Parts: sequence; structure tokens; C-alpha cells
Amino acid sequence: MDLPEPGRCRPDDPGAAPRERRRGRRARGRGALSMTAKGEPAKGAAAKGGAAGGGAARDGAAKGAGRRPPTVTTDTARPEGGGRAAPGDASAPARQWPLLSVLVLAGIGLVVVGTDPFQQAFRVGTILVGVALLLGAVMRRVLPSVGMLAVRSRFTDMITYGVMGGLIVLLALMVQPEPWLRIPFLEDVLHLTVT
Repeated sequence: MDLPEPGRCRPDDPGAAPRERRRGRRARGRGALSMTAKGEPAKGAAAKGGAAGGGAARDGAAKGAGRRPPTVTTDTARPEGGGRAAPGDASAPARQWPLLSVLVLAGIGLVVVGTDPFQQAFRVGTILVGVALLLGAVMRRVLPSVGMLAVRSRFTDMITYGVMGGLIVLLALMVQPEPWLRIPFLEDVLHLTVT
């Protein structure tokens, strides 16, 4: 007979505190055999179910307890629509044309901003970057497969590309001096955040 720790009662002890008895009941409900107050196995349908289910639960718990996730991830599930955008016999750039079109358009916008060849180059180049992201959102919605343009789920990609592209275009249209678009309440918010 194993003795309880000093100051603690055994869960099945009739003199145990209510909290200790509840704890013992919970342990028995998790797959342990039901015992009577005298320490004998309980009889009846509940005990049979506990014995049959308890063994399976204990085996499952023993297997799951020692199992750890792998230290190195060997594979990741491809996002929805992340397949090739062209047949497998096409060249690599042709298979990734949606991503390349977005990158090329954004790159043209950055070159326009960087070289500053005309008066409103900053505004036009920034709008091109925003339009590239909006194009990515549209392609993610319309095309069944977009290759590496698919990062997450279709809905998340559409929202991410669309919101970021829309904000970039909006800010490019409102940039000072001589904004092409005036939205009074947004100008007030901008003045409050800058000053």
C-alpha cells in the first residue's frame, strides 16, 4: 500500500477533501478503471466500457505522449491555386508569368521613381507600384493557378494585395505638392499625424 504525501489525502479515500475526491473522479473518467471505495474494480456496463475504452485511451495517450514534432520540416502544403500557371513543359519563366508580370510592373515603377525623368515621376512610379499589387489581387481572384504569386489562401492574398495596392495608389494621388486627389477628412488625419 502506497502512502500519500504528508498533508494530502488519496483521491479515493472517503475522508478526502471534496477537491481531492473530484480530482480522483476526473482521473478515473480519463480512461482509468472505476474502483469502489474498497479498492475493487466496479461491476456493470460502465465499468466494462471504462475497461475497454480505458485501454484504448491509455494506449493512445502513451503513443501521443512520446511523439514530438519533427525537428526539420521536410514539406509544406502548397497554397490553394499555387500550381503552375503554364504547362509543365513550358520554361520556368512561362510557368511563373503571373508573379513575373507583377514584379516587372513594380520594377518599372521603382525605376521611374529612382531616375526621376519628368516632373511627376515620383507620383507616376508610385502609382505603378500600387497598380502592380492590384493586378496581383485581380489575378489571384480570376486565375485558377498563379504559381508563386500564391502565398496564403486565395482570400487572404486578395485582401493583402488589394488593400496594400489601394493604399499605395491613394497615397500617391494625395501626395503634396499639387495633389491629384483631394479628400478633406484624409488630409485632416494626415495633418494630425504629421504635426
